[in-house]
Amino acid sequence: MSTHDRLLTVAKAAERLGTSERFPRRLIAERRIAFVKVGRHVRIAESVLDAYIEAQTVQPAVRRARSRYGRAA
Repeated sequence: MSTHDRLLTVAKAAERLGTSERFPRRLIAERRIAFVKVGRHVRIAESVLDAYIEAQTVQPAVRRARSRYGRAA
């Protein structure tokens, strides 16, 4: 997290993820994502959210060319 990183509310983080507020709150409760407490308010840094999205991104599988003869038994 950089010092110039923008802090997002749980609602803004949920909007960015395209989920309800319950999902980022669960990530926070399960300590699966870093967060900042400002008094009683909870904030999530943009860079942390970006890193979470990157870590959860699944790359497409590489398809191999099919053999025209099939498999041997």
